[in-house]
Amino acid sequence: MPSTPSDAPAGQLAPRLVRPPTAEDLDRAWRTVSAHLPPTPVDLGTGGPSGTDLALKLESLQPTGSFKIRGALTALSALPEGVRVVTASAGNHGLGVAYAARCLGRPATVVVAENASPAKVAVLRRLGIDLVQTGSSFDEAEAHALALADDGAHYLSAYNDPFVIAGQSTIGRELDTQLDGELTVVCGIGGGGLASGLGLWAQARPGVRVVGVEAEVSTAVSAAVRAGRQITVSIGETLADGMAGNIERGAVTPGLIARHLTATVTVTEAELRAAIRYLVTERGCVAEGSGAAAVAAVLAGKVPRHGRTVAIVSGRNITLPDLADALEPPT
Repeated sequence: MPSTPSDAPAGQLAPRLVRPPTAEDLDRAWRTVSAHLPPTPVDLGTGGPSGTDLALKLESLQPTGSFKIRGALTALSALPEGVRVVTASAGNHGLGVAYAARCLGRPATVVVAENASPAKVAVLRRLGIDLVQTGSSFDEAEAHALALADDGAHYLSAYNDPFVIAGQSTIGRELDTQLDGELTVVCGIGGGGLASGLGLWAQARPGVRVVGVEAEVSTAVSAAVRAGRQITVSIGETLADGMAGNIERGAVTPGLIARHLTATVTVTEAELRAAIRYLVTERGCVAEGSGAAAVAAVLAGKVPRHGRTVAIVSGRNITLPDLADALEPPT
């Protein structure tokens, strides 16, 4: 096994070599996803913030309640039959892997932290996946999953994988037929798989800009972009639990985001709650914190305008207590 670099955190394995997706990967992902999933709808709305129309791409209506199913289906379809998959997840990627594994008849193990969202853990258990809960953070769950994969399984990252990234790019392929003209597509950033996929798609469609949104207390990807390499940052508690955590050393996503995104911005916890309230009360849409991050940035006026603005509502898997708390008017 390669030695751990001297600047790696204690106990962390050496970086895996992960290639960026190719055009062929993107085309294959489209064939796979379109064969298994219908396009998610776009809600055009009747009047958004600052007098503009805000379109919503409702990935919250996927069978697992999140866009992550796209990357999971694509990645598992690309593996030889019989290969066991091990993955770490804040919840939604694990749900996507569980759904894809059942759909394709593939063995899989999902590792989540002990403090993972109870709503997501409950669904994982209902799906009958081999579930392991360990560690107090996503970072610790990811390290455990990487160690499990040393026994011969294939480790499938929630973001640092060419097929996962290619799968997320299929959101853009659907937008090609749903919206004309110039677009600003806004999406959340956790590990950066969604933003990377959309950025790659945008290169083939003139007039499209992609803006990524991080939680203010979890900025691992933008820190890596600024530094030109992955660095460890402090992670705070956030309603956007699906976007919280550091990223794998050597992850391919910061480089893709640096090349293909127009900008990255951050949102506060208050802005996330305001976005959840807006989605429920004005658009009839339930979203988790991560799922509402793109909308939060638009509502807060942090997204540069360019054509029609489209926010990716990336997930709905929020606990009832968290939803009720977010719906309380600010004091």
